[in-house]
Amino acid sequence: MKIDKRTKKGRTYQLFLYFCLCLIVLFSGVFWIWDTWNRVPSNIHVRAGVEQGLEFYVPATATIYKNASQGKVNVDLNREITFYGEAEDTYTMEVDLFGFIPFKETAVSVIQGKKVTPLGYPVGIYVQTEGVLVIDTGSFQSVNGKKVSPAKNILLPGDYICEVNQQKVENKESLINMIEECEGKKMVLGVRREENYQYVEVQAIEDKTGEYKLGIWIRDNAQGIGTLTFADESGYFGALGHGINDTDTTNLMEMKEGGLYKADIISITKGSKGSPGELTGVIAYSNKYKLGEIYHNTEKGVYGFLEQQKIGLEETAVPIALKQEIKKGKAQILCTLSTEPELFEVEITSIHQEDENINRGLELKVTDERLLDLTGGIVQGMSGSPIIQDGKLVGAVTHVLVNDPTRGYGIFIENMLEHN
Repeated sequence: MKIDKRTKKGRTYQLFLYFCLCLIVLFSGVFWIWDTWNRVPSNIHVRAGVEQGLEFYVPATATIYKNASQGKVNVDLNREITFYGEAEDTYTMEVDLFGFIPFKETAVSVIQGKKVTPLGYPVGIYVQTEGVLVIDTGSFQSVNGKKVSPAKNILLPGDYICEVNQQKVENKESLINMIEECEGKKMVLGVRREENYQYVEVQAIEDKTGEYKLGIWIRDNAQGIGTLTFADESGYFGALGHGINDTDTTNLMEMKEGGLYKADIISITKGSKGSPGELTGVIAYSNKYKLGEIYHNTEKGVYGFLEQQKIGLEETAVPIALKQEIKKGKAQILCTLSTEPELFEVEITSIHQEDENINRGLELKVTDERLLDLTGGIVQGMSGSPIIQDGKLVGAVTHVLVNDPTRGYGIFIENMLEHN
């Protein structure tokens, strides 16, 4: 039997088209599920004593309850629902896709309305690590001229050295002294590695100058300039909108203590495509100019308490905006480019309530011509600048797009306040 080559090619082409069609359907389905998942947040906050309209518009039903054994309410998520809670409480919302496929569980929290003061001041930030951070290990020449690496594969980048032979390590200098005092004898180090605390044995080697070393690069503090986001009536503050990460390991720094200091902007490097700009400031690291204490360094920002008499909280407190109250469109950012905080026009271009990256819930575009002339858009040092819309604090600036400094990201104020 003879098969026409053209017929064989035609069937192969048909199979290829079917295959492509199946891939399109598959990826469309995956994208649809992902989009539907993101339309229903995992956590929702509503104000106590206020009817709150929630819009999801997904083909799903939900069962809302406080106690699984009683008081269940069924709702259709393909239309707007109204939620009302009289007092602070937490409810569970079980979501079923198409009304019968278990899909997602959401926590609905009823909270009291909160007001905070947006600040926008530039501040110097100093934090000291809990233990001494290992940046990397390396090699050096021993007293015998050999290349040695005593800590290689024993200590890892990101480790925190907290003890030497059961003695607490206070800072970098104390660790160097402890290593020297061991005079080449084996040491037992107490090391915090991610979530685990463990002990490792290592032996320092004498280098060609006669000093005992482990061959490690270490750091015990971080400092820089950022923007103060908000403070409440008690002086509790939040700043930056993201955590302080070590520049070498990129890990969130585990801090022991920290301080907030007065900073003055002295120059601006304008941002351009591929080259982010920067605010350059002078930081007064002295008790006279200390504005407050930093107690927490988290992925959502740094937090602590202000000495109110030094910062002056005479600004008017404003309500915070919950995620579902924020809308695309005009907004403002509050930041300091010279001596006092000023408002500049921006546009909220996208809102991602369920984004995995908590620091990029809002997408922004700078529209203020004066800010564009001065900075080119969002620059380093503006992290933490409050974002205000319709008289409410909605979030803080966190990042700039390197390839387009007129655009950037922000964190929801709701997320920043979850730490409180």
